[in-house]
Amino acid sequence: MGLKFEEKKVYVIVWSICMQFVFWLQLPQQMQIKFKPNFEKGILLRLAFLAFCILFCTRFQAQQISAIEKKAEAGYSKRFSDSSACKKMQFDALNLAKKNKNIDDEVICYSYLALTQRRLLHLKNFTKYADTAYVLSQKSNRKRTKAFASLVMGTLKSYIDDKPQALNHLLTAYKLFSQADAHDQCAKIAADISYLFSPGSPEKVKKYVREALLHASQAGDPESQLHARLAFGSYLTDTLEDGSEEEWRVALDFFKVTVAYTEKNAEKIVSKSNIGIAYINLAALYSRGPKPIDEKSFLENLEKATAIAKKYNIKIIYRSAIGLKGVYYNEKGDYTKAELLFIEGIKYQKSLPYTDNYLLATFYNSLKEVSIKRKDYMAYYAYDTLYNKYNNLKNNESMQRELQNAEARYESTKKMERIEQLEQENKLEEQNKLLGYAVAGVLLIGLIFMFRSYYYRQRYYQNREDFLNQEQANAELKMQLMEKETIENLAARLSLERRLLRSQMDPHFIFNALGNIQSMILQKDTIPAVSYLNKFAKLTRQILEQSRKETISVEEEIRTLKNYIELQQLRLNNGFDYSIICDESVENDLLIPPLLIQPFIENAVEHGLKPIAKNGNGLLEIYFELASDEQNLICTIKDNGIGLAASRKLKLNDNHQSLSTTITDERLSKMQKDYPSAGFQVLERDSETDSTGCVVIINIPIID
Repeated sequence: MGLKFEEKKVYVIVWSICMQFVFWLQLPQQMQIKFKPNFEKGILLRLAFLAFCILFCTRFQAQQISAIEKKAEAGYSKRFSDSSACKKMQFDALNLAKKNKNIDDEVICYSYLALTQRRLLHLKNFTKYADTAYVLSQKSNRKRTKAFASLVMGTLKSYIDDKPQALNHLLTAYKLFSQADAHDQCAKIAADISYLFSPGSPEKVKKYVREALLHASQAGDPESQLHARLAFGSYLTDTLEDGSEEEWRVALDFFKVTVAYTEKNAEKIVSKSNIGIAYINLAALYSRGPKPIDEKSFLENLEKATAIAKKYNIKIIYRSAIGLKGVYYNEKGDYTKAELLFIEGIKYQKSLPYTDNYLLATFYNSLKEVSIKRKDYMAYYAYDTLYNKYNNLKNNESMQRELQNAEARYESTKKMERIEQLEQENKLEEQNKLLGYAVAGVLLIGLIFMFRSYYYRQRYYQNREDFLNQEQANAELKMQLMEKETIENLAARLSLERRLLRSQMDPHFIFNALGNIQSMILQKDTIPAVSYLNKFAKLTRQILEQSRKETISVEEEIRTLKNYIELQQLRLNNGFDYSIICDESVENDLLIPPLLIQPFIENAVEHGLKPIAKNGNGLLEIYFELASDEQNLICTIKDNGIGLAASRKLKLNDNHQSLSTTITDERLSKMQKDYPSAGFQVLERDSETDSTGCVVIINIPIID
């Protein structure tokens, strides 16, 4: 594979410096001495220039919008007004990108084409262009390019009802666009993410609608503003409580401002469907208000929504407007107006060159309800016959759509597997590229050392009389370096041993945790399993971070213990309670070795509290206090479990061998060389004077 322009520049500079070194070594000694200052200065300047070029190459691909992307975006903006011109401009942009062999522009053009096909409801082309964009994006390192590919893939997954994958891709796109400061795209994506989280995760919905408004205000364009305001208005509507007029007024005022803003900037807003949705949402909010409702405002907004739907052929807006108006007249008792309204909607739909069976079935079903209330059973029979006809056609279309979605999901899964393979190939390519840089760097460093060796050798020949003194000084220096390296190697080896001992705990805990998650999944306890998995991921991250440290604060240790204990509570269905108490003398920033206490808590839960967890009366108590010499932290762990004797009997039937206490004992034993008081005790509680269970007392050294 050929080198990119940036890579070639780096190799040329490295090669130039290497050749100058070779040329320098071939010069006579007198000329080397004469030109040495200028030569060294030139070498330093070239090394600085090399560093600048490498930095420039990493920043070369600035997150800018190319002329081709602007052309594709301009074509996409015509999707409501002129679909033919929309597609033509996008294909022209794509052909120009292919001609220029620019993968970044190709990905963005394919992304806009895919989004246009979504508007036209062409699933096959939508899938083809989306997959093409996503596959090509694997060959690019540009954030904006990958963001567009993730956006269109997330939109496709949402369209075919694959919500988890849709969220995954949209969150990736949101992150990448945020890094590229593309606030207009971030506003739209954050709004779409909030819809996917609704209604199951109100807090996440609230988070993303607020972020959508923030990005929209930074973008400043009406399109982003309306997209974000609709999402926030939907959140306000979903959180309305029945009978709460104050909350209803807040939502109503928000939608009034949104509609006023929309009407003021209607020409600048490309997504005409969003304009219709704004009118529909405001009308629906009026219908939910205090009775009698503001009929004039209600009907005016529905008329505006209907006009938008007819002008731009937006079926969902038209159906919603007619439906809301018909339901209103039906509830009001004006059955004649309701019937005429639905009949008008049917006539308009039949006048179009296509047939919307879903819309016709909905209108005929509404006419059936009107006929029942008017007790016109002959009309009901006629409408029911037509309703059954179009409802069957609608169901057939729905079934075909589900089959298409299922097929699309299957094909997408296969393509994703192929994409993963391409990603692995790209990683290998990146590794080869880094290897090339490493070889060039090693060559440059080697030549530098060759030059220095040659230079000092020349000085040695010129100053032969100082040879013995210099040799003796060098010998002493080497001896000091060897002693220093020996001490450093010993310290490193001891540190490595301590880290290895700490790492032996992690597989034991991970084995238990994954087993619990597997059990929940097999028992189809999905919600607890997801919660357990989230807490487990958080705890794993904490353990990985702490395992790289020699010391952590008491506050960090307590925070990790709380997360771990709550994870065990979730696993045991809250079968025990716990408390963590610090003496006033214990400061939060005291430094102690990490991950010493968790194995004892694990033993207390697994062997003491777990057998009584079904009764729900387990108690785990943890106390921290300073030792009298203030050099050690004393941690006392108490549980009211079954005790040591009963626990040993249960272990006889258990093939699992716990190594956590042994590992901790080894760690504390190694610490006793520097901290003689380090150690622990495990005691049986006196059931007659205290309670059943165990007490563990750990002397933890405080690290300065």
